[in-house]
Amino acid sequence: MIRALYSAASGMNAQQTNVDNIANNLANSNTAGFKSRRAQFQELLYQNVVQPGAAASQQTTVPTGLQLGLGTRAASNEIIFTQGDFSQTSNPLDLVIQGNGFFQVRMANGDLAYTRAGQFQLNNAGGMVDASGNLLEPQITFPQNAQSITVATDGTVSYTLPNQTQAQTAGQIQLATFINPAGLNSLGQNLYQPTTASGEPIIGTPGGQEGLGTLLQGYTEQSNVSVVDEFVNLIVSQRAYEANSKVVKAADEMYQEMNNLTR
Repeated sequence: MIRALYSAASGMNAQQTNVDNIANNLANSNTAGFKSRRAQFQELLYQNVVQPGAAASQQTTVPTGLQLGLGTRAASNEIIFTQGDFSQTSNPLDLVIQGNGFFQVRMANGDLAYTRAGQFQLNNAGGMVDASGNLLEPQITFPQNAQSITVATDGTVSYTLPNQTQAQTAGQIQLATFINPAGLNSLGQNLYQPTTASGEPIIGTPGGQEGLGTLLQGYTEQSNVSVVDEFVNLIVSQRAYEANSKVVKAADEMYQEMNNLTR
């Protein structure tokens, strides 16, 4: 019964982590560029009461053995980088990546970070920045009187000046991709940084040979969270938590009966 108590308790802890993960997904269901996470679990060690293949006699062996599991634990919560829906804004500085890739931004400490949220604005110097004020990398700056900002599918940024029809080139947006994007480190504020698991960034032009997606101007990428799926997962997790709590109660009652045998 003691083994059952600890195994069921580990299941309750694992489901609590699952519910925490689901809660974060639902909380960000309207966060532009957000990517949902999926909790993954691993079984714990086994106690070998009878080792499979152990000798049963001089001529025979135990065919299956007796191994008692000690519960489960939360192993990871993988980032799911499926494409979110597009929402039209008609803002010329709102961009989405149609396919793979991340925008590069330079944080205040000088480090590069990567994001799928393409809601850009202009700072007081005319530079393109994200919602937190981080500069787009490579930097793209517009003059104060710039008009008709256009971003091509390959990332070429251009604008016109008053009383002129000839477009001026402001710069070229480059994207980054990773061999294993699920291994990126989440910083919050829709930002990621590479780790040993993700590999180093591969930089290229949108739509180029690196397999990067193309850009679409005037749209934002919505969260890829499916509210229906998350509520289904929440119900399943709640029922699993309830089942484990019933095991704890049953083991406790059995242990109580054992204690009463001497009375």
